[in-house]
Amino acid sequence: MSFMSYDLKSLKFPRLAGTPLKTLVSLLESNYSRRILGLALLREGGAYKLREAELNTTPTLFPKHPPGRALEAAQARASIAIAEEAIKNVNDSFPLTSARDLIQAYRKGQTTPLDVAQRVIAALQQSDASHPPLRAVIFSSEQDILIQAKASAQRYREGRPLSLLDGVPVAIKDELDAAPYATSVGTLVYGQDCSVDQDATSVARLRAAGAIIIGKANMHEIGLGVTGANVHHGHCRNPYHLDHYAGGSSSGSASAVAAGLCPIAIGADGGGSIRIPAALCGVVGLKPTWGRVSEHGAFPLCWSVAHVGPMGRCVDDVALAYSAIAGADLMDPFSIDQPPPHLSGYMKRDLSDLRIGIYSPWFGHANREITQSCQLAVEKLKSLGAQVQEISLEGLDLQRVSHAITIGSEMLAAVDAEYRRNPQNFGLDTRLNLALAQQFSSTDYIKAQRFRTQAMREFDNVLQKVDIIVTPTTAMTAPRIRAQKEPSGESNLQVLTELMRFAFSANLTGLPALTLPVDYDAKGLPIGLQLMGGAWREHTLLRVGRALESLVELRRPALYFDLLKS
Repeated sequence: MSFMSYDLKSLKFPRLAGTPLKTLVSLLESNYSRRILGLALLREGGAYKLREAELNTTPTLFPKHPPGRALEAAQARASIAIAEEAIKNVNDSFPLTSARDLIQAYRKGQTTPLDVAQRVIAALQQSDASHPPLRAVIFSSEQDILIQAKASAQRYREGRPLSLLDGVPVAIKDELDAAPYATSVGTLVYGQDCSVDQDATSVARLRAAGAIIIGKANMHEIGLGVTGANVHHGHCRNPYHLDHYAGGSSSGSASAVAAGLCPIAIGADGGGSIRIPAALCGVVGLKPTWGRVSEHGAFPLCWSVAHVGPMGRCVDDVALAYSAIAGADLMDPFSIDQPPPHLSGYMKRDLSDLRIGIYSPWFGHANREITQSCQLAVEKLKSLGAQVQEISLEGLDLQRVSHAITIGSEMLAAVDAEYRRNPQNFGLDTRLNLALAQQFSSTDYIKAQRFRTQAMREFDNVLQKVDIIVTPTTAMTAPRIRAQKEPSGESNLQVLTELMRFAFSANLTGLPALTLPVDYDAKGLPIGLQLMGGAWREHTLLRVGRALESLVELRRPALYFDLLKS
């Protein structure tokens, strides 16, 4: 098989901070210099490849997949009961406290949701009293947490918990509405003058299941970055090494789960924003199929590539949360036409019926430790019976460019009024990315959607030959925080491209993808493996993830709170 078609490259951009960053942002925002400088940067980033491409396809403005064949609704509902079986089969050797551990402890009377909530409150305070502070959760209310916990504890005393998730602490990314908190989207611009009184659909479904909402999780400002840097709320740090970033943009969600502040969190993924921080923080993250989880109540940042999804301490935790939040919602018309979510085959550890595809040039385009660790994970999948075969994928670099144009244009449109009026209210790295997005034309955007059509066909064709495509989740482990002495933050587009190398395709095509930890580098920083599947096949990804997880040795992070211990 020829690999001549592999065209992704490691881009070379300098890290900028302080005066150089301020100067570049000023030049890009100036009417006199923005065009010449902006076009040069776009050319360096590869945008001209799309401008010069001849495309005859019809634009796909939203990556909506046909529902296809589905289980009957009754069968799908019955399959959710598989989660109950998973809870009963808790692995006692699992070194980190998960939602399934809390559920078992509640049922056995070993602790109560109120006891756990009080530990959560103490852990939240201690996590930000550390030096440096974790900054995983930026808005929380002790009173609100205790009200929820007391109600949950009462339900357990009366023998009527609402669901498996009753009493389980959950953090919500600051991109989704969750009463009684404001939604600031990681800024000092939005949500400063009011709190919300209505939950996003995903949050409402968790609350209806009895989950305890512990607060709003930190995020990279407006989601326009993947490190978790935030000059307004404090950089979100990695519990495995506090001098390293948590990843982003759902940084606080991943950091909170990794640190043990909660076993489950909700994130949102427009360009790897669930999977990247989950991988860097050593937790499990699921980006569902586009339209699988309602976007109602999420800040409309990047509507055609955005996906709300869960993160968890283990695959079982993610499966529980996914089962609670997925499914049609009349408040989100794009979520209505979908097959019922289910977990069929979830407990099946034998993977001999599955074909795993690897595109070797893409798989190997990461640092050596990551490539070697992910290759060992593939060997473990083979030991479970999975059939591994080589595949080829065309046009990955144009997918990267098309995704960048799409998400940049949509995010600029989402905040354009405030950005034009008061650009100084945003951080410098956000302003740099928004200024670059201003260089995109309407023709660029439409051509990106035309290439999206081509990319969706490419992946659909490959996924007829294999069930899952496997890659590393990121090409590097968590980057070091070098901006601590720079109050204005930093911009590092080279790091951004390394972290996003394996992420953008699933957003552009709307296909589901799961990341789970498989190893650690020499510094003890986590390494994630990504599983990408066909539309509506989340159950297959979760099944494979659960089987692989049983063969992985996990480590506790340096900063960790055990909610089952005082």
